Amino acid sequence: MIEVEGVYLTWLISALAIGVAIMPIVKPPWARISISGFVDFIRRYWLHVLILFSIYNAKDFLDQVDRIIMANTGLDMTPWIFAIEGSMVLSIQNMFLNSTLTFLLTHFYVVGFMVICYVSIFYFAYFDDRWMSDRITLTIFWVYLLAVPFYLFFNVRVTGDFIPEMIPLAYNLTPEINDWFTRIDPFTNGMPSLHIAFPFSVWLCLMRYDQDKRWERYRKIVAIFTLLTAFSIIYLGIHWFSDIIGGMVVAVLAVHLSEKSQFVWNYLDERTINSRISALLSNPNKSFAIIKNKIKQSSLKFKKPGSSETTALIIGLLFVVGATVTWDLTHQALPAKGVELPVEVKASGEWMVTLDNHTDGVRLIVHEISNLENEIEVIQPNLDDRSHYDLSGGTLAVANTTELFVVNLTNPSISLLKLSIANVDELHIVESSNGPVIAVVSGGSVELYSISGQNVDANWWADDNVTMLDSIGDDIVYVTEGNPTELRFAQIGNEGSIAQKLNFSASEIENEILTSWGLSVDEANATISDISITRTHAAVSVDVNATTRLVLLDRYTGESHIVGDPKYPVFTPHLDHGLLVWAAQNHFNPSNPIEKYSDKEILMLDISTNRTELLTSDEIEQWAPMALENHIIFSQANQDGTTSVEVLNRNAQLQPYSSIVLQTSVILMLGLIFLNIVQRQLEYRRDNISEEE
Repeated sequence: MIEVEGVYLTWLISALAIGVAIMPIVKPPWARISISGFVDFIRRYWLHVLILFSIYNAKDFLDQVDRIIMANTGLDMTPWIFAIEGSMVLSIQNMFLNSTLTFLLTHFYVVGFMVICYVSIFYFAYFDDRWMSDRITLTIFWVYLLAVPFYLFFNVRVTGDFIPEMIPLAYNLTPEINDWFTRIDPFTNGMPSLHIAFPFSVWLCLMRYDQDKRWERYRKIVAIFTLLTAFSIIYLGIHWFSDIIGGMVVAVLAVHLSEKSQFVWNYLDERTINSRISALLSNPNKSFAIIKNKIKQSSLKFKKPGSSETTALIIGLLFVVGATVTWDLTHQALPAKGVELPVEVKASGEWMVTLDNHTDGVRLIVHEISNLENEIEVIQPNLDDRSHYDLSGGTLAVANTTELFVVNLTNPSISLLKLSIANVDELHIVESSNGPVIAVVSGGSVELYSISGQNVDANWWADDNVTMLDSIGDDIVYVTEGNPTELRFAQIGNEGSIAQKLNFSASEIENEILTSWGLSVDEANATISDISITRTHAAVSVDVNATTRLVLLDRYTGESHIVGDPKYPVFTPHLDHGLLVWAAQNHFNPSNPIEKYSDKEILMLDISTNRTELLTSDEIEQWAPMALENHIIFSQANQDGTTSVEVLNRNAQLQPYSSIVLQTSVILMLGLIFLNIVQRQLEYRRDNISEEE
């Protein structure tokens, strides 16, 4: 359900006002307008209204499904569209680029769509043109239904998100508009364009069914609107020319299917359905008997099926296939067995280790990622939920308040190192040229130990208190108490370190929005709260009091920038294999909290393409993600009150039950299609013989 607030509320009110204002222009010549008519048309056409609003709100749910499928499968047809069109859309934008035009067309893009596709459709109901209302309502229904498979399995990105030089003008007009669009639009539903399909289908209906030309002026307005919309969606950096063609084709098919399915109004006509509801309530037994008899009569047709019945079976089978694939592609994350209450999760290579607050005490649970069903027993000291550990390849280091253990997970029952230590704040495994080195941060100081337990010189450390540390190979990055927003890079075996400043400042407008929410932005006294590095980049979360911002640093160029929306808090970023993953409370406004945005979701940035995907989209909490070569791991608070460690396979795989369903469907589909073809030929021959006689 789309929230009716802020700029969206302004757009909605504007659409309603424009819709009412042009009623005298578009009404049939003999019609009259009265206040009572606004109430009366809802009473007479309440099911038509309900269908239209159901379609509008269904898109919000399906967009969330699409985001997850896109993230799990990478189904992206945009490169093929670009191969056909090239940068034609960019030349249009560059030719007409103008700030005033951008402002006007952005608001037209939303308000105009509401006026033509929803508000103005009620004209037919208000002026009691049931013939036209029935056809246009079903046409819009079919437009959306035909678009759904494309949106789920034929993802085409908006042009402003694919062509580097193309600016997504509408999405970036203001921070509030940008926030609204990122909430409701996955930016991958380009083909077909509903902004074309809806009005073009309305225009086609008026061309076909308006025989007495009572709606001629309205038809001309819709034609002008469709042409202006086509220009707008190209200019604003939203759609491709192919999307417009797709929208037109879907509109033609929808009008045809609407005509074929007009029989539904035999059951859904408001003039008779009210009496049916009354009969059901007054004599339910009789009503159920009638319904049962109709179902029985319909089922008898399938004993000797014709082409209509086999067509219905084919459609039903396609629905089962689509539902099965959609379910599997949106449920790629599997829980690790044996985990009860995870405190922390670490993964490296093919290993995953969870610090779990188990019923028999806090302990480490080890899994091979390829086998989440079986837990691997590993030697470990007595632990509590404040214990520290790290994992690098197959090497595991774990420390309690008094001991440090190092274990190779290929031989988990033997400890490679036992060392007496105290007051561990952080524990890391650094891969030096001489083998693994254990880095222990304690009370602001850093101690390094080899696997044999010998001290290793930390000659890069300048005695300033270290507050956090991370490493990749023999590279170390750390933060000190004296410079809480500065990264210092060092290398095992080398002296000294290199300091790197970060850019975590947001625009004045973004900071003003946070202030209006009652939050105090303090960039001057910011602190780094999390770091994660690779050889090429560093990801950092920076606490600016009002929120926590995610910053990505290019280690080669020294340039850094904020990732995502600087207004919303981010948590536990992790960087590896060219991916940046993090948890975030996107769209959460503490001054006006909406429950669906209060939980943390997992996001992923592909650094090579600079594209962000939403990996989870629900109302349960997820946190602490980690990026592996083929998997994303995160913790999740389930609806039944349990907590689990979820392993998301980035190479989408169907479960065994899905494969069985799909394989069976293929065999059945082969037989049904052949039978349907034969039936149609026989029925055609029979009809021709009847006409000749």
